[in-house]
Amino acid sequence: MTETLDLIVIGAGMAGINAAKKAAGAGWSVAIVDELPYGGTCALRGCDPKKMLRAGAEAIDAARLLKGKGVAGDTRIDWPALMEHKESFTDPVPENMEDGLKKAGVKTLHGSARFTAEDRLGIEGHGEFTFKHALIATGAKPRPLGFPGADRLIDSTEFLNLPNLPERIVFVGGGYISFEFAHIAARAGAEVTILDHGKQQLKMFDPDLVDMLLERSRAVGIEIIANAAPDRIDSAGDMERVTYSVDGKSHVKEADLVVHGAGRVPAVDCLDLSAAGIEAEHGGVKVEEWLQSTSNPRVYAAGDAAASPGKPLTPVAVFEGKIATSNMLKNKQTAPDYTGVPSVAFTIPELARVGMLEEEARETGDVEVSFADTSNWFSQKRLGETHAGAKIISDENGKILGAHMFGPDYAELINIFSLAIKLGLTVDQVKTMPAAYPTGASDIGSMF
Repeated sequence: MTETLDLIVIGAGMAGINAAKKAAGAGWSVAIVDELPYGGTCALRGCDPKKMLRAGAEAIDAARLLKGKGVAGDTRIDWPALMEHKESFTDPVPENMEDGLKKAGVKTLHGSARFTAEDRLGIEGHGEFTFKHALIATGAKPRPLGFPGADRLIDSTEFLNLPNLPERIVFVGGGYISFEFAHIAARAGAEVTILDHGKQQLKMFDPDLVDMLLERSRAVGIEIIANAAPDRIDSAGDMERVTYSVDGKSHVKEADLVVHGAGRVPAVDCLDLSAAGIEAEHGGVKVEEWLQSTSNPRVYAAGDAAASPGKPLTPVAVFEGKIATSNMLKNKQTAPDYTGVPSVAFTIPELARVGMLEEEARETGDVEVSFADTSNWFSQKRLGETHAGAKIISDENGKILGAHMFGPDYAELINIFSLAIKLGLTVDQVKTMPAAYPTGASDIGSMF
């Protein structure tokens, strides 16, 4: 006989853990399963450990910007010690997460999972479970690459666990992962190259501010090669030889390490979705707007595993998981509200965005675009920062449609604009906000 559960959650990341606790708190019988340590990508293999390593790179950059302006001496990153600093956060996470789930009344399971019927899930080492509801929250994984030697690339997880940093690193792809890791590695002394298949890097951000970021990146020694299509990677003794094409011409870049930064896809292909009659779309679980499978009403999906309108961001995964669970518990069809969700590329300095891009906003009608190069403002001057800018977009009635920022601490400042967009505030309303001075927020009034 198989055990019957009210809810089984597949994936112990932020979406799955929050959903499991919510359902257990409502009195449901709940189990959660993951073949990896509990905590998910964000806490163990992404956002959090990345930012722990970035702290060292930020300190190096801050010292270099103020060299000759009151700061003297050379500072360097001790990579193994920085890695230990990162592990002081990540190492306790799986046990803490699992303990929290157990205290909430959730059955915790470890092993690979596959659907065996519309209402059954087989779990390696635990047998088969029957469920009334299931939530797929398995996240994403690196996108498969088809060129010869692609298996020689390491992924973001492996980069975040490097015991020592190689001298020459090539990143394949021009998105978040490549740029964030490149900025860390360059400050740590590595020779860094980014090969991007496209003409424009970080396409999800404002192109004017991306241009600023590219200038800043090159200034710290990062080589960025656009329109570069990887052809093959070969081993050459202790080196990797990366052959790539630009405008039909072949080039070779030698490196000690090649890193996959060419995008991620939903991690659902190992679940045997078809056995449960679950349709897929764009690689993820095809869902209604309220996150229920379009083909199997017992099943919901949240986070990167769901083919929803939500961006692949941790806060989105969290609120999708909670909303999906609420819809199961209450038998409702509430859709998530994605208004005002900010995105940040944690380069040094960071690149942030919330709301519409300028191009998107202009398609809606008349808009006001305020662009300011803030590199000479006090907030940047005191740090020695050379590149910074902000672009605010509003409609003809002054309602804020989008905010785009590049500069130190702008990842925090973008949250004010996130709230403004969420609440439908106008430029005049935001300008009336009294801010502590001198702070980054005190610059807001001058950005319009």
